[in-house]
Amino acid sequence: MADLIAPHGGLSEPVCRTVDKEGVSDFIAAAEGLTRVPVSDADLSTVYRWGDGTLSPLTGPMDSATYDRVLEESVIHVGGKKYAWTIPLSLPIATAMAGRLSPGQTVALTNSKNEIVGTLEISDIFSWNKEKYLSNVYLTERTDHPGADMVLVGDADKTHLIGGSIRVLPQPKHSAFGKYVLTPREVRKLLAETGWQRVVAFQTRNPLHRAHEYALVYGLETLLRAGHNAGACLNPLIGETKGDDVHADVRMKTYETLIDQRGLGDGDSDPQLWGPRGEQVSDRVILLGLDIKMFYGGPKEAVMHAIYRQNFGFTDIIIGRKHADAPYHDGSPIWGDFDAQEIFNKLRGDLRIKPLNVGFAAYYESVGRVDLMENHAGEKPVFISGKQVRATLQEGKTVDPRIMRESTARILIEAMAGR
Repeated sequence: MADLIAPHGGLSEPVCRTVDKEGVSDFIAAAEGLTRVPVSDADLSTVYRWGDGTLSPLTGPMDSATYDRVLEESVIHVGGKKYAWTIPLSLPIATAMAGRLSPGQTVALTNSKNEIVGTLEISDIFSWNKEKYLSNVYLTERTDHPGADMVLVGDADKTHLIGGSIRVLPQPKHSAFGKYVLTPREVRKLLAETGWQRVVAFQTRNPLHRAHEYALVYGLETLLRAGHNAGACLNPLIGETKGDDVHADVRMKTYETLIDQRGLGDGDSDPQLWGPRGEQVSDRVILLGLDIKMFYGGPKEAVMHAIYRQNFGFTDIIIGRKHADAPYHDGSPIWGDFDAQEIFNKLRGDLRIKPLNVGFAAYYESVGRVDLMENHAGEKPVFISGKQVRATLQEGKTVDPRIMRESTARILIEAMAGR
């Protein structure tokens, strides 16, 4: 069965720069004598995503020309055509390391345990203009936000970037949720087996409360009402996130339980749509994790989230208000509520996956379920702040079930008690 959508960059199939299992021993032996370039834990997942094609059409970290083009134009050039790309990706290195490397050299990439994870044939080494990067990606000159913390604090010792062509060893599987982390080629095969004509991806980095759930339900129901044989993928980002975000293993357990216990969308989905089908929302939802770091980049990152999902084979992606949002340290917003939706109308390059815009949702007593706030002008919803939710969970109490499913709350309470 043909793929539902082509990979990004005009390719017929996703890039694959991952070493075959049969060749792993020989690959490692050949790489042992190479200069070793350490990769941070935060960037390690990016290395694996260059390898498996999630970052197609890239075959490794960007050179300076490609990097600057993304900052200035938000595109990459492939085969004489422009394709949307909004956050440049190269490998950061320290000054001393940059002095030991040269274009044309092949180096071994190592993780924090000094284990070889891949090799890189270097095409370019260039200074990292962090101010230009931050202002162009985050669309602000201020640096009191999580994205700047990653660059100015987390990568404080990194002054240069390297680009080139990569080869990567297969990524080790996480013991708790590795079965949910598949390559783009594996996901495309899985989607072909479902027989679905459209598949909408839902990005999240948080445990789901019912308003989060409703965004996924709304997206799936929109495609079904349009007459498509459609499905959805709950596709949480499980790479490097902020220290106060819930750990990936805990989050994955909440998602798994939500689907297995068929709680997803319970009470909030449209019975007139699902009843005649003899189905529930969970029947048309698959769970897959995406291991790549979070940039907290708002509108620019929303486009990247779409690119990743196009490479996986999804045809649509839910884009919410404040998508990939994080405020300044004082709590004030960096971007407008709708900026992440509006950026898709301003792309300068090709992007095939379709954004499916969803507004804010909340529980309303008038209808006895979660609904879009735009449908209830002037009506007060049931609302609890994220701070109140955390405080309730830390006290070992379940959250108001109109806000969060009991199954999710119980898992989070258990995790917090175990810290």
